[in-house]
Parts: sequence; structure tokens; C-alpha cells
Amino acid sequence: MSPASGEAAGRRVEEILDRLAADGDARALATAEELVRVLMDFYGAGLARAVELLSAQAHDPERPAAGPLAELLDDHLVTGLLVLHDLHPEDVAVRVERAVRQVPGASVTALDTGAGLLEVRLDGSGSGSGSGCGCSGGTDPAREAVAEVVAVFAPEITEVRAAPPLPREPALLQIGVRPGLTPAEVR
Repeated sequence: MSPASGEAAGRRVEEILDRLAADGDARALATAEELVRVLMDFYGAGLARAVELLSAQAHDPERPAAGPLAELLDDHLVTGLLVLHDLHPEDVAVRVERAVRQVPGASVTALDTGAGLLEVRLDGSGSGSGSGCGCSGGTDPAREAVAEVVAVFAPEITEVRAAPPLPREPALLQIGVRPGLTPAEVR
């Protein structure tokens, strides 16, 4: 948005509030003014977070050299604003991967962006049970954690499923000679 269009948007908000005030509906005016305040707080928080992240990146030589954009795109608030305004530079699949990486022990096993479906494997090291079970008997906190972060990063994804657990390999039983015996004594 150019500065001129930003100013025009500000004037438009004032015109709408003036029109509501002229209509004499004090309740509608109060609601509209509250909405404007809440939106200003939301955008102010997003801008403050962006400045904070960029400042930290610029003043910390120990930070990885991935660039300031990478850190902004990992932030829930900044990403939420970018997605809301269709300004996020990454496609849905990349945003989903970025989101899932934020939940320990979770990994993407299948993604259908057209159907809005994500399937994740949960290894149990993250929050919750992490059984990876697609059971319907209650909620799986690890799957819910993935669903929450994906809702911010990729609201196009409307369903998150837990992949069935991988089959476990049977334990290897090693049979050897008891310590202190020679092979001749074993026979």
C-alpha cells in the first residue's frame, strides 16, 4: 500500500465514522469506534513485532544469516497478518512445512491443498500423547497443536489428521556365548 492509499484509507475510516455519528445511532458508532481501536491494536502489535524481529536480527551477530525475512515468516503474529492480506511470499505447501516444524515431533506425511487436508506423523516427543493414532476416542493434544499453528500459517488447510503409526520392528534377539565360555564348552 502506498503512502497515498494509506492516507486515503484513513480518510475513508473517518468519513464512515462521521456518517455513523450523523445518523444518530450512538450504539452503532460506539461499536464501530471499538472495532477501529481493536484493528489498530492488532496491526500495531504486528508492526511492533516485525520491528522487534528485524532489530534483533540486525544487532545480533550470532544469529543465522538466513536473513530477516525468515524470522518474520516464522512469527505467528507477522505471518497471520501477511496471510490475512494475501501478502505472504510463500505458497501453501511451504507455509504448512514451516508451521509443522514448530511442533516438536511432527512431520508432514501428506498434503492436499485442493482439499484442505494435511496428514502429519506425530512421534510423541512433542506436546500431548503423540501416539500418532487416528483414534476418535478424544482429542490428541499433539495433533491439536499442529492444527492450531497450521490455522495461523495456512488457513486454507481445514483438516489435520494424524497418520497411522509406523509398524514397529521386532526387537532383535541376539544369542551369544555366555562370557567366560569357549565355543567348545558350549556344545
